[in-house]
Amino acid sequence: MTESLDRRAVGWGLAAAGLLVLGIYFGSGELKYLDRALISYTSACVFAIFGIVYRYNVWLQKPPTALYWRRGWELFLRPAHLPRNIVWLVVLIWRNVVLQTFIMMRSHLRWGAHLLISWGCITAAAVTFPLVFGWVHFEPAPQDPMVYEAFVFGIKAGAFPHESPVGWITFHILDFCAVAILIGIAFAFRRRMRDRGAMAVQQFSMDFLPLVMLVSICVTGLMLTVSSLWMHGQSYDFIALVHAYVVIVTLLYLPFGKFFHIFQRPAQMGVQFYKMEGAVTEQALCRRCGESYASLMQVQDLKTVLDRLGLDQQMPVGHFQEVCPACRRRLLALNQLEAIGGPGFL
Repeated sequence: MTESLDRRAVGWGLAAAGLLVLGIYFGSGELKYLDRALISYTSACVFAIFGIVYRYNVWLQKPPTALYWRRGWELFLRPAHLPRNIVWLVVLIWRNVVLQTFIMMRSHLRWGAHLLISWGCITAAAVTFPLVFGWVHFEPAPQDPMVYEAFVFGIKAGAFPHESPVGWITFHILDFCAVAILIGIAFAFRRRMRDRGAMAVQQFSMDFLPLVMLVSICVTGLMLTVSSLWMHGQSYDFIALVHAYVVIVTLLYLPFGKFFHIFQRPAQMGVQFYKMEGAVTEQALCRRCGESYASLMQVQDLKTVLDRLGLDQQMPVGHFQEVCPACRRRLLALNQLEAIGGPGFL
């Protein structure tokens, strides 16, 4: 039976999409600076933000995620620890978002690929979306048509000659992003074709399709530059149409595929505060051997989540989560021994 849409998530998704539409309307000077040729991109962005917020809200309603989310904010916002937590948050953002060192520990090749792809995409998004929404636009200076003036939300932010280094970099920054992403994707493909561990678990829809989409966007985007600079605009309209198609498909794919982890990853930083708190608070002692194995807060929260999921782990001598991992393995072996006729523990 098909599950119905989550009404609460739909509400949040519509609210987010509505806020984006309002932001586009007012940020573009009541649509004065909105490029009508980019309306298809804008529409795809509105749908994408609805889908992302919808799925994010559904994800947050899952008992384990909801508990981590609530606990993370509770621990972060405690007044006595807020200054320290803010400093630690900055450190986490630097490590996990800027440098992404959590990937470096797995493989330097994987880290390099991920860094090039992620920062290429982040930079491209930071440039493209404000242009698509009409928040940023360029106009020739009235006194000199060879000088461009940059406007942000209708306010003049600066000017530069068209043929200056600043102008060249400004108008080609997406080309730099595309080259960086393609190099990163080449590293990623090399790993996926040679790493036996990756080859054993990878799937086309989750591991190759996102890369194919990014390659399509980068290649068609670079072809637009090639057409305008060295081909006198030949086939420019056709290339622009293909580029628009692959970009829009990718935007619509954002909430449903692997790209969704882009929005999940920042929330996982709250787990670090949870672990930090667990390391300095009371520890849980194993019912069987008496050794500490986890924070008491984590064990109690896990029992709560299991109850909400309808998983009964009560034993005659207590709760299964009150037993350390080593003793759980011993219990499994002892019960298997009992099942075949030997002495058991339970």
